[in-house]
Amino acid sequence: MRNLYQRLNLADGRWALPCFIGVWSFLVIAPLVVLVVFSFFQTQFFMTVYKPSFYTWNDLFSSGRFEVTLRTLRIALTVTVIDLAIGFPFALWLAKGKTSRTIQAMALALLTIPFFIDLSSRIIVWRPILDEHGLINNFLLASHLVSQPQHWLLYTEWPVHFVMVIDNFPMMVLPIYLAINVIDDTLIAACEDLGGSPLRVLRDVILPLSLPGILGGIVFTLGSSLAAWVEPSMLGGGFVDVLSNSISSAYSALRVPMVAALSTFVVVLLAVLLCILALVMRRFVRFGEVFRSMKP
Repeated sequence: MRNLYQRLNLADGRWALPCFIGVWSFLVIAPLVVLVVFSFFQTQFFMTVYKPSFYTWNDLFSSGRFEVTLRTLRIALTVTVIDLAIGFPFALWLAKGKTSRTIQAMALALLTIPFFIDLSSRIIVWRPILDEHGLINNFLLASHLVSQPQHWLLYTEWPVHFVMVIDNFPMMVLPIYLAINVIDDTLIAACEDLGGSPLRVLRDVILPLSLPGILGGIVFTLGSSLAAWVEPSMLGGGFVDVLSNSISSAYSALRVPMVAALSTFVVVLLAVLLCILALVMRRFVRFGEVFRSMKP
């Protein structure tokens, strides 16, 4: 076993990156390429016609889905911004606040619990709470805060935003927490000893070094929000139409090329947003310096 270990040069790890790229390309990149190729076919009589054309893409942009795209983008960006605004202070408190290890362990455990519960099961419980005759409306009526049930609590964009913020909160917090947690406390102490205010420490030390975690949280939250379909379906009641609903409808109608085109469009949209984010962040932080600081 030792000779095999030495023969494969496992110690230097030179094989790891090519192996990872090959496996990842086969499992992830190749299906994406197939998806893009299928978007240039079309469906006739519930059958896929394997003849390249732009018919599906023309149908995509001429079927009124531009408004749906804007709505999807607006909801995804709103959810990401809210989660970042709430998640970063929480992650900072959890990693560098005066909290015991017990509290940290309990908070991390609570953040990971949603990953073990089906998304539909987590969302369905909100319907009897937000419904016209639900818990919140009954409380408001009983306390005489309102004179009639509030219909906007369900089947509008508000509950979709609200529940998506809750569902994506752990995906925003955990990468930021991990990035802040590895920041050496001596760097923060040195900045404070040199007269740096808490705001200066946050701006010059914590924010630049936690940028990888912030970017990771934004990617996870934005990607999940763009592809969300359970929240709009269950809480929007068909009144909040997003791109994922169009994908589901096309799949039900066996329009595989349209499903591929819509999925490709979502991936391209996410890539464009991330490129814009990277260009904006480059004006404030040098990415090379940030990621170089992560090296041991």
